[in-house]
Amino acid sequence: MSNSSEGWTEKTLGDLATLRRGITYLADMLVEKDAGVPYVNMKSFKKGGGFNKDGLKFFNGPFLNDDLTAATDLLIANTDVTLSGDIIGIPAYLPVHIRKNPVLFSHHVTRIKLNSNEVNSHYLYYLLNIDEYRRWMHKFARGTTVLMLDMTAIKRIPIRYPSCEKIQKKIVKKLEIFDEAIEKTEALIHKYQQIKAGLMHDLFTRGLTADGKLRPPREQAPELYRETPIGWIPKEWDYVQISDLCSQVVDCPHSTPSYQDSGIPCIRTADMKPGQLLLEQAYRVNQHDYLNRIQRLNPKKGDIIYSREGERLGIASPVGREKVCLGQRVMLLRPADKVDPHFLLWSMNLPDFYRRVVRGLGATTSPHVNVGDIKNILTYRPPEKEQIFIGKSIRTVQTKLLDEERYKKKLITQKSGLMHDLLTGKVPVKLAQAETAHV
Repeated sequence: MSNSSEGWTEKTLGDLATLRRGITYLADMLVEKDAGVPYVNMKSFKKGGGFNKDGLKFFNGPFLNDDLTAATDLLIANTDVTLSGDIIGIPAYLPVHIRKNPVLFSHHVTRIKLNSNEVNSHYLYYLLNIDEYRRWMHKFARGTTVLMLDMTAIKRIPIRYPSCEKIQKKIVKKLEIFDEAIEKTEALIHKYQQIKAGLMHDLFTRGLTADGKLRPPREQAPELYRETPIGWIPKEWDYVQISDLCSQVVDCPHSTPSYQDSGIPCIRTADMKPGQLLLEQAYRVNQHDYLNRIQRLNPKKGDIIYSREGERLGIASPVGREKVCLGQRVMLLRPADKVDPHFLLWSMNLPDFYRRVVRGLGATTSPHVNVGDIKNILTYRPPEKEQIFIGKSIRTVQTKLLDEERYKKKLITQKSGLMHDLLTGKVPVKLAQAETAHV
């Protein structure tokens, strides 16, 4: 980095701030919420930066006043046990409702206490999140399975900032607009996830009447239900094997494809989420390998890809319009003519279905089921019209959920670009107004 740009200053982190690691703990010092002082640890940091409220602990043990954070202090993770070093050196700026009160931090966390008002701590938070500073932190991390920051070395990291504090605050304000939009979108995503989970539970235990309404629960109307090997189901439903709902069920080719940067997506378990194929991240194959891998069955819209092996066993994802082929550890199911594809897809993503799939496997780090095993798994078969109602109901919520996830991804991309421009001086602050006007 250079300090030649007019109005910008560069100093080392050690010149600008005092760094201090947190305190160690014994297991009995961690207590229930509100029974002690909030205690930030490794789990309090999000990949990509930010504070993870679900990772906050509470501490009831001895500490000194200097072990506490002030409202303007910044915290970074100095230890990382992830294989890719996702959180090493990552910063967290504590939410207002937490940092307004005393907060402790663990020995896996370093406090950055600025020596003056020369640099705004929130500005420094954003700065440490850009790729350039992520590379600095990785450069000064030591270890293999456990990464730890060299606390002396990171003091040499050059910090570049606008000399004018008002400009720093303007930059922070513009980036906060994106943070607020992302936070609201995350809240909507969480809401739709809860709605979908509740809807799936109700639809697959109670089903829908002819007028599209949920049946009364079994506790209120036991005469509407009957007991089966897979639990209580509406009297109008059957229970059948998966093979009875499919016209074809085939395994993936038992070979490793030759992947390339472009071509046709070759679906692995890593490219699957319940109800969604992650095509953007999928590895690709050429036309020759594609034709070899679809010899058993050419995937088409409405088919279902199911992961049958490994840590991600038990995920059902739909094939869309784009051409795909099967990688390893997956299988392909084609719903029969009078089976609604969306109903079958979501029935295979139910927790109960997963439990039936893995029953008897025992504890293993890499579970594996055969195609024949999946074919024999019992599941529900409502009348076709009811299947369509159920599939459509879940698909409506899933569409809203995916729309919000795509919007969140767009916001993150826009924010990342703006951070790079504003925090490296590529774009003057006054020219960035148009970049945030639409948020």
